[in-house]
Amino acid sequence: MAGRRSAQDALTTRDSILRKAADIATVDGLEGVTIGRLATDLDMSKSGVIGQFGSKEELQLATLERLLGTFRERVWDPVQHLQPGLPRLLAICESWAHYEGHPEFEGGCGVAQVSFEFDGRPGRVHDALATALKRWRRTLVADITTAVEAGDLPADTDPQQVAFSLDALASGMNTARLLHGDTDSGSWALAAMHAVLGIKRAPASS
Repeated sequence: MAGRRSAQDALTTRDSILRKAADIATVDGLEGVTIGRLATDLDMSKSGVIGQFGSKEELQLATLERLLGTFRERVWDPVQHLQPGLPRLLAICESWAHYEGHPEFEGGCGVAQVSFEFDGRPGRVHDALATALKRWRRTLVADITTAVEAGDLPADTDPQQVAFSLDALASGMNTARLLHGDTDSGSWALAAMHAVLGIKRAPASS
């Protein structure tokens, strides 16, 4: 029993550290996530923090995975069961816009923040982020391609370009909300996404 409690305590501690690390990363970037800062903020020893991860880079990678996991939970998981193609693509746009407009973390969308921070910096964090975002891009491209094949999007639609446009709009929404205080950025971005897809207005909720 003691062993199981110890393992559960370790998982709880790790989760608390990663939650705080994710909040910090969305404001100050992954480079702002330091052992000393986490120890101070969580009233822990530095050895207690580093013991969960082994190194600062492993801490950064775990924090990135936490941010990516939250994105999946908020954007993809609620819609993945829907019909592939335009129906799911529209649902993705809605959940994506809602997530960007109502982020879970203090500094907004962590994926967007870390992307700006590490897009030009080689290393394991860059590679892990690039792999995850390429996977997301492939998901979008697959549904766009399915929509084209079903006749729901024009035959001359370039799936790669449409996926790029949707991603750019989502990233811009985060910047508009945080930098310019545009509280309507979510609805604007969703309308722009619909325009990219040739939808003149958001479909009525069922």
